[in-house]
Amino acid sequence: MILSVEALTVERGGRIVLSGLSFAVAAGEALLVTGRNGAGKSTLLRVLAGLLPFQAGKILLPGATDELRAAETIHYLGYEDALKPSLSVRENLEFWAAMLGQGGGLSPRDALAAFGIARLLDLPAAYLSAGQKRRVALARLLLNPRPVWLLDEPLIALDLSAQDTLASIMAAHVAGGGAIVAASHAPLGLPARALDLGGQP
Repeated sequence: MILSVEALTVERGGRIVLSGLSFAVAAGEALLVTGRNGAGKSTLLRVLAGLLPFQAGKILLPGATDELRAAETIHYLGYEDALKPSLSVRENLEFWAAMLGQGGGLSPRDALAAFGIARLLDLPAAYLSAGQKRRVALARLLLNPRPVWLLDEPLIALDLSAQDTLASIMAAHVAGGGAIVAASHAPLGLPARALDLGGQP
């Protein structure tokens, strides 16, 4: 297993959002997290990424010996694109590459090229459409290799062509031994096991 969750309970604002949740994701596997709005999909990803606390249970990343190592195992892409509008696309990606550390991935230009938008490299992020901003945000996944991708609504604002491109990139990540946990109301475009949070309180 590359990621294992045991009896996870999460409380936010005095309300139990997730209760006794257990699952595991293996290397080479994608997990699609589904459920109604408010079921806890985004909360789960943020907890797995270490951005929110949890009240009970365990999150295990085999091979991660401390919090720093665990953080270096995970890519988290939230619902928001997290781009600074006053910076160019290149500057935004260079910032994220430095923040993520390690290196060994694609250059900003090549990461954008993988999503078919290398021409946007020197444009201010403020000039981009919603779909272009999403693809730039997704390009961060390719800057610094990490085995676990946590993706919150990765398909949002993407047209059908961009969805197909992302599906191919996700499939390549999984084929290379990576793992994906994605919260989405839509199919990912690749084989994925489902985890339905609809039954959570």
